[in-house]
Amino acid sequence: MKSIFAFLLILSTGFCFSQNKTEIYVIGNIHDSVPNYHPKILFSILDKVQPDIILHEVDSRGMKEYENGIGITENEIKASNSYLQKYPKTLRFPFDFEGRNQYRKDRGMVPTDNLSVKLIDSLYKAKKLAPSEMKLYENFTNTTKDLMKIAQLSPKNFNNAATDQISEKRQSAQYSDLLKIIEGRPEFTARFVVKPNGKKISYRDGFKLMSGFWDLRNQTMAKNIYKIAETYPGKKIVVLTGFLHRYYILKELKRINNGTYIIKEFYD
Repeated sequence: MKSIFAFLLILSTGFCFSQNKTEIYVIGNIHDSVPNYHPKILFSILDKVQPDIILHEVDSRGMKEYENGIGITENEIKASNSYLQKYPKTLRFPFDFEGRNQYRKDRGMVPTDNLSVKLIDSLYKAKKLAPSEMKLYENFTNTTKDLMKIAQLSPKNFNNAATDQISEKRQSAQYSDLLKIIEGRPEFTARFVVKPNGKKISYRDGFKLMSGFWDLRNQTMAKNIYKIAETYPGKKIVVLTGFLHRYYILKELKRINNGTYIIKEFYD
């Protein structure tokens, strides 16, 4: 009888522990309001999940601007504000790379990243790219088009493993394949921008820095989410991010998880 009682006690304790485990929902978003995705739709998702904590893809400065009502245009903050009105005890935190915008400007990643892609496109249209370079660029543009089509569907369509794989393929094409084109052509070393400190940086060097920052930023975001999960055990946490980041954040959260949390989808 004692052994049965002990077994039931262990089973009950394990069940309670599993019930109290932190849940993380990484929701990939389209930032701007469109017919198939707008604040009311995101609010309905939040209302279904009923998170205790909402994490926003901004740094601490961006979070203050959100809270002060400055520049409120994105789906995420509008839906989050509506949710906070209904559930005022909800906690909200930033989880992005701290000072991300200035960090990129100071190092010349911006605007060299966009300028580099525009230059590749102009070379492509002028038929000046080598066949192998054309293939790399076409892979990038075709994968981008595939994601744009998915983004016109319901939220579940851009929040699943299949779309995560396409997003990973697209980002790899941007930051790895396009970099191969840039590193192999003289046009990208002959063009420069001036950084805030007055020093020049070539398109090639700036784009290369941005390629590395893609990894650093996503890894940092995942670490920040992990820290919050450890600080607030047993809570439901919703992470609101652009859906192109979703695959990377999920991969990192799974890699660094030591049993602190479980990862769930909002539609499960």
